[in-house]
Amino acid sequence: MPHDMLPITSVWLTCQQPARDQRRGRYVPETSSHPGKMLPHLAAHAINSFTAPGDLVFDPMCGSGTTLVEAMHLGRRAIGVDIEPRFTRLAAANIDLAVRQGAAGTATVFTGDATDLLSLVPAAAVGRVGLVLTSPPYGRGTHGLVRATGARVTKRDHLYGDRRQGNLAYAGWTRLLDGFTQILTACHRLLRPGGIVVITCRPVRRHRDDLIDLPGELLTAARAASLEPVQRCAAMLAAVREGQIVHRANMFGLIAVRRSRAAGIPVHLVAHEDVLVLRRR
Repeated sequence: MPHDMLPITSVWLTCQQPARDQRRGRYVPETSSHPGKMLPHLAAHAINSFTAPGDLVFDPMCGSGTTLVEAMHLGRRAIGVDIEPRFTRLAAANIDLAVRQGAAGTATVFTGDATDLLSLVPAAAVGRVGLVLTSPPYGRGTHGLVRATGARVTKRDHLYGDRRQGNLAYAGWTRLLDGFTQILTACHRLLRPGGIVVITCRPVRRHRDDLIDLPGELLTAARAASLEPVQRCAAMLAAVREGQIVHRANMFGLIAVRRSRAAGIPVHLVAHEDVLVLRRR
């Protein structure tokens, strides 16, 4: 396997409910404007699996705050960082909603560049984090919402923010991986001994003949940050009903697959994300 990739050891049934149903009432409606949201049930499963109530959870690219909100509802403490002010405002709104709903945990979000995260988070967090849970900003070609009006299809909410802001989503693959290695190296400092890092990702196709093994590249980055691979899981992005996979792809995903197949590229609907589980040595 490329990059000495670990075999898949377990499957997480994290999409038995559609994503919109997982978020309905638990997140403010404006959350839909974030282009790359983590599934709430995926975040909750990771937090339940690798932490205990009262533990500290951290997300260096927290976006609209899924990791933070799910940690709060499970009685954990959480810290998040994001480079885009509009997304940290959104995360703060979701944190406030969780408080109003009686979540037992607490969360704080900071605006800033995660490649310099040790200057952003409280010094008291260093060596105290039990779980880092995150996903890199990638896949702008598959993110977003689509609206069909007659024969016309328009796309919205598929961009991460200002290209001049320094967001790794616009940095190109080499800078994205270098930046992610920097972030993981800093996360190593934040982790307590034996602390866990969970990264969700999937392969990415840039061009017809250019399929990037992003899980393998991120595993290499994690090893460079002195993180030890523990296991690799598959988090379902589709439902499983009586042994059959029921896709949850949005309209844009369906259109993208149809166009690729028409062009002779044997693409299928994405049914899962890779979950890399690593440990501080």
